Amino acid sequence: MLKSLALALPFSSSSSSSSSSTVSSLLLPISSSLSKSNFRIKPISPFPQTLRLASPQRPSMNLLNKFGFGTRATEASSESSAIAQGPDDDIPAPGQQFAQFGAGCFWGVELVFQRVPGVTKTEVGYTQGHLHNPTYEDVCSGKSYHSEVVRVQYDPKECSYESLLDAFWARHDPTTLNRQGNDVGTQYRSGIYFYTPEQEKAARESMERHQKLLNRKIVTEILPAKKFYRAEEYHQQYLEKGGRFGFKQSAAKGCNDPIRCYG
Repeated sequence: MLKSLALALPFSSSSSSSSSSTVSSLLLPISSSLSKSNFRIKPISPFPQTLRLASPQRPSMNLLNKFGFGTRATEASSESSAIAQGPDDDIPAPGQQFAQFGAGCFWGVELVFQRVPGVTKTEVGYTQGHLHNPTYEDVCSGKSYHSEVVRVQYDPKECSYESLLDAFWARHDPTTLNRQGNDVGTQYRSGIYFYTPEQEKAARESMERHQKLLNRKIVTEILPAKKFYRAEEYHQQYLEKGGRFGFKQSAAKGCNDPIRCYG
């Protein structure tokens, strides 16, 4: 731009000295203004921009990510994977025990266990993956291989582990691999994650009994409970709090109201 301005200014060779002085005096304020720190060149995008209103309740997620084909690369280092694959070393309240279940979208699964008498606390989160401190988007990408689970804290004097297993089997279809209804992806896989040998034994015996009642093979995985990563706060007790639309659902003990799972 400066070069064009200089060529556009007329001057003769006989007055080159004075003309040069004139050009310099004209260009000086332009050059000075261009060098100011508040001057910015704003690029013009060749594509029209669209204003996207993201939900305050749930991060926006494209369809490919939901099916495990997201563009974000989630690379877990060996150290990260070792941490994520370690045991759940959290400690339940005195006199209480932990149990972990994966049965599809953890919103509805949590509400099921909230209603079970003897359950004193529920948390939704991620486990069994290869990434330390995963986010919801990491899990939905399918690349971290985490499962959406509910960690249940219960009083064994008031609630047997077998009653938790009954609630687990009743909530979902254990014969669909990495899928519950319209929710598809490894994060929705069916799983029982045990803390003690007694829990493992009860889980396997329970699965054998339920397999005899079904004409399709159960694909539920039964594995030791691994590090539990608590999900983002807005996921916790999501349906009880009303979800995106504010339609609160009862978490009262023994409640049998149908559970509506919505985004």
